[in-house]
Amino acid sequence: MMNIQRVCVLGSTGSIGKSTLDVLARHPERLQVHALSAHTRMEALAQQALAHQPAIVVVPDTAARQRFLDVWPAGVELPEIRVGAKALCDTVAETEVDVVMAAIVGAAGLPSVLSAARAGKRILLANKEALVAAGSLLMRAVRESGAELLPVDSEHNAIFQCLPASGQLGAPTGPARGVRRLLLTASGGPFLTTPLDTLDTVTPAQACAHPNWRMGRKISVDSATMVNKGLEVIEAHWLFAMPQERIQVVIHPQSVVHSMVEYEDGSILAQLGQPDMRTPIAHGLGFPERIASGVGLMDLAQMGRLDFHAPDLQRFPCLALALPPCARASMPASP
Repeated sequence: MMNIQRVCVLGSTGSIGKSTLDVLARHPERLQVHALSAHTRMEALAQQALAHQPAIVVVPDTAARQRFLDVWPAGVELPEIRVGAKALCDTVAETEVDVVMAAIVGAAGLPSVLSAARAGKRILLANKEALVAAGSLLMRAVRESGAELLPVDSEHNAIFQCLPASGQLGAPTGPARGVRRLLLTASGGPFLTTPLDTLDTVTPAQACAHPNWRMGRKISVDSATMVNKGLEVIEAHWLFAMPQERIQVVIHPQSVVHSMVEYEDGSILAQLGQPDMRTPIAHGLGFPERIASGVGLMDLAQMGRLDFHAPDLQRFPCLALALPPCARASMPASP
C-alpha cells in the first residue's frame, strides 16, 4: 500500500498555490492536504479549506482569523486555525508534514522555508526570493538536515530534469559533473518588441498581460522588466552550485523550451512543455515518479517554430543588475 504524503501549501490562494491544489486533488490515493496558509484572501482560504479539508490553516493575525470565521459555514467542522509567523514556521516543521510547497511571495517566505529545511522536509521551492536573500544560509540548512529541495520555478525545474541522474536533490557543493553551462530561457514578456521610446508610457495592466503565462501581479511585473530573470540567475547559482558566469539567459518568446543544460561534449538537453505551472508542480510532488498534472497534449507540429536570441540589456536594464560583468559585456544593445 502506498504511503500518503501529507502536504503543507504555503501561499495557497496565489497562482502557484491554486495550481498545487489542482494537482493534489488528482491524486488523493498518494497526496493529502495537511495545512494551508494565506495572508489576505480569507474567503478564498475558507473555500479551499472546505474543498480540501486540511487539518490546519494558518493566518497572519487575529483580524484575519476573524475574517476566516466570518465566512465559514455554520455547522461545518472547523480546521485548527493557527495565527502568526511563528505558527507558520512551527507547522511546516511538525512530524505530520512530509512535503512543503513554498509559494509565499517575496522575502516573507524565507522564515518558513528555513524552518522546513532545518526540519529535513521535502521542499518544493517556488519562492526564489528565499535563495536570493539568504542562499548560503538556506543551502547550508538543507545540507545539514538532509532535506530535499526541488525547484518549482519552470526554468529551474527544467534544469533539474536535464541534469545527470534527474538532478541533484538537496544542496550540491559543486556543479554536476560534465555540465558546461546552464541556459535559462525567458519569454521577454509583454514588452519584448515595444519601441524603447514608448516604454515610459506603459501601464501596470499592460505589464501584467503576459503573452504566455497567467501569474500573480508581482511576478507578472517582474517578468515584464526581466528583473525576475535576474533573480532566477542568482537562484540557479545557489540551487545547482554553478558559477554565475556559466549561467546564460536566452530569450525564447514561445515559452516552450523551459530551460537547457549544456554538457562538456557539446550536447544540449532541453525540457519542453506547455506554459502551465502544474507540470513542474506535479514533477516535484511525484518525484522520482511521474504523475498526472492535468496538462494536455502539446502539438509541436502546429507550433511550427522555436526562436532564440540574446537579451537586450538596454531594453531590460534590470536583468543586467544580476549578471557578472563578463556576461553583460557579451550581450548586444539595441541599435
